[in-house]
Amino acid sequence: MSELNERERTILHNIVYSYIQTAIPVGSRYISKRRDIGLSPATIRNVMSDLEYLGYLGHPHTSAGRIPTDKGYRFYVNELMEVDRISQKDQSVIQSQLQGSIETDEVLKIASRILGTISHQLAVVTAPQMTSGVFEKLELIPVSGTRLLVIISIRSGLVKTIMMEVQSELSRPRLEDVARILNEKLSGLTLTQIRETFAERLRDYRHEESGLIRLFIESVDKLFDENRKEKIHIGGTKSMLTQPEFEDAKNFKSVIELMDNEDIIIHVLENTDPRHGMATVTIGEESRIDDLKDFSVVTTTYTVGDLTGTLGVLGPKRMEYAKMIPLVDYVARTITGLFQQSKQTL
Repeated sequence: MSELNERERTILHNIVYSYIQTAIPVGSRYISKRRDIGLSPATIRNVMSDLEYLGYLGHPHTSAGRIPTDKGYRFYVNELMEVDRISQKDQSVIQSQLQGSIETDEVLKIASRILGTISHQLAVVTAPQMTSGVFEKLELIPVSGTRLLVIISIRSGLVKTIMMEVQSELSRPRLEDVARILNEKLSGLTLTQIRETFAERLRDYRHEESGLIRLFIESVDKLFDENRKEKIHIGGTKSMLTQPEFEDAKNFKSVIELMDNEDIIIHVLENTDPRHGMATVTIGEESRIDDLKDFSVVTTTYTVGDLTGTLGVLGPKRMEYAKMIPLVDYVARTITGLFQQSKQTL
């Protein structure tokens, strides 16, 4: 990253910045006229040729201008870019729309919509992975004759609710006995540990009179696992499709197919490595996923107690990284702050 001299860094910065703003390949004459850098078009052309040779720029066949490569974008993000401050207007919008929400899913759904609207990218928010949470207690609440509400509290403050059908009506004392047995046997375990060892831990109670523990053994995945696809919220689809890249029918089709493939989106979000609350930028082929080679992703994490969820924006490599990074960070901090205020329900 240190192989460029000052002149090369200046030219690269101007090309990347101009291409991000215009989506048009950048030529030497454009740089010399629009940017006060004190260099002639001929000198700029020579530097551009050197940058192309070094792999920082590409040269579309239909244009005399240059566009950044993945390597060029990476150098810009790491070495040249100055991160913007999120505007007071955007901060107010984020705060006002999130503050009234109570349940986790509602908070995350609103967050994805706000993030997509402000960023004009595809915004993705995943719920915290409850399976890594530590079991605190379980409550059994009769709803009707054969319907039972199971409430599982996680030490981080999250609460998971599941509606179950039982064969016959059960008295409150019987439900309290079953809940007591389960709480004694499962206390201090993660949901993953519970799911993997539930039948063994409750083997002495398999033939318990009510049949409820046997039902729980048969329904262990429903109770203590989670469907990640049900815990992903996507916003900003319409905003992203207004980007110039998607006027091309081929590019439009590729992004529609990407939006339909939630497995890829979940994979790329949950396999990035944000550290110390800082956003991570993954550019093009850095994701090692062919369907994402024309896209970049900016992600970070938010926390709910000792659990973490992920949020980010996915868009063309030509996204405004200087604006996306602080925006993603601010939304994550806001969500974390909301979850610190009260227990949340999944």
